[in-house]
Amino acid sequence: MSGRAGERGLSRRLVDFFETFGAMTLLSGRSVRSLFTTRFEFRAFVYQIEQVGVRSLGIGAATAIFVGIVMAIQFAYSLERYGAKDTIGRIVGLSEIRELAPSLTALVVGCRVGAGMAAELGSMAVTEQIDAIRALGADPIRKLVVPRVLAGVVVTPLISCFALVLGVGAALVVAATSFQIPPAFFLSSALDAVTLRDFWAGLGKTPVFGFLMTMIGCYYGIHTTGGTEGVGRSTTTSVVVVAIAILIADALLTQIFVSL
Repeated sequence: MSGRAGERGLSRRLVDFFETFGAMTLLSGRSVRSLFTTRFEFRAFVYQIEQVGVRSLGIGAATAIFVGIVMAIQFAYSLERYGAKDTIGRIVGLSEIRELAPSLTALVVGCRVGAGMAAELGSMAVTEQIDAIRALGADPIRKLVVPRVLAGVVVTPLISCFALVLGVGAALVVAATSFQIPPAFFLSSALDAVTLRDFWAGLGKTPVFGFLMTMIGCYYGIHTTGGTEGVGRSTTTSVVVVAIAILIADALLTQIFVSL
């Protein structure tokens, strides 16, 4: 009996997964269609630029700085054993531009943004504000989802570039003060190792990350039920799903960009 119950539970989870994936795909399609077929909510878009971008700069900056510091310390101590301490600039530059700045920043910022959108839209859903928008003849997808998703797609590459500069700068300071590597040499070796292809390989992933984190947050927010308890459940679920989705997308996109 326990085996059958376990199989039924697994089947139920698989069905729930595919139902959620399908519903999220439909919401994505409706959002893209609404962007090109209805009036664009410019004021809502500018407001979401502030919410998603400006208010995420703090956590993005903190993440980039401390990751850059840790990267410099770890690589310097490891490479010093083999007499290759001078290559730290190359390694940090490549790591930051291809992976750490775009992916780790998107992971941290995405969890914040996804949770915030799920909580905000979830509160609107349980208090029937979204139903009121429909009753007034307006499209909640156009008013609530499209500005958020578009803002995420636009600002995530900018936050990634901001994090890249801070991360490399923090590593440069640590390398200069703790390991006596001249800043000019650090920068020149980093720039020599990095190509334009590396830059686009990292930056090209960020719009996808921005789309995923905002779309997932909007989906769980709009489909919130069960009052305040449901809002908390949607917020928690959105954080987990955003993190997993960004990690999976990062693995797939990295493989794609490497093979190009």
